Amino acid sequence: MNSLASPRRSRYAPGVLVLLALLMTALLYGTIVPAADAQNGASDADITAGQQLFAANCAYCHGSEGQGTDVGPSLIGVGAASVDFQVGTGRMPMASNSAQAPAKPVLFDEEQTSQMAAYVASLGPGPSIPSADQVDPEQGNPAKGMELFRTNCAMCHNAVGAGGALSEGKIAPPVTATSPTHIYEAMLTGPQAMPVFNDASITPEGKRDIIAYIDAQNDVSPGGLTLGSLGPVSEAVWVWIVGLGSLIAISVWVGARSS
Repeated sequence: MNSLASPRRSRYAPGVLVLLALLMTALLYGTIVPAADAQNGASDADITAGQQLFAANCAYCHGSEGQGTDVGPSLIGVGAASVDFQVGTGRMPMASNSAQAPAKPVLFDEEQTSQMAAYVASLGPGPSIPSADQVDPEQGNPAKGMELFRTNCAMCHNAVGAGGALSEGKIAPPVTATSPTHIYEAMLTGPQAMPVFNDASITPEGKRDIIAYIDAQNDVSPGGLTLGSLGPVSEAVWVWIVGLGSLIAISVWVGARSS
């Protein structure tokens, strides 16, 4: 009996089992998780061109392979969506090491931005650039988007997306002039002080509804002059300067006429 059992206790068995388990995990990962460059249909030529652009414009801060440095964070796993947002809005390359990267004139065209996004996506799986259907405001519900926006976004961006001030020199920028794709990417990646709203927090349909609500704010205001859409602050200033100013002017005029 012992002679039959002894071959099963080979000292190499645990190591072989571990190797088999690692192999199976790798195979399952490769099957379930799509390649990062395939998520956006990037070709090898795009990735190579993106790597060259990255080396010339981004590597100083983010490392030659996107691993991060003392100056800039690692980009491994941030995905194509993050690069498309940061570069496509002009926030990157960053002009200065300030509290927040401001939007500025874009330095790269769409093809170059797409190539850099493809290269960074090839470094590790991450959020991909949304499709045209995902960001189409015509397919969204502005009423549902209003509820989601005022629950998750209005405390920073204002109830109609006009923007607002944050702490430590940061701001929540106005979003009404932001493209639908960049709005979706911002929710997906959480740039600057913004939290990440993944699909578990806000579904893709919910994100599209929010885009539809923001797009609706660009329509003509039914109330006439919007006063910056900043609510009671600008309205109170209007009352004090115009309303009380007019009453004082009328009082002075009546007093002058009486004398």
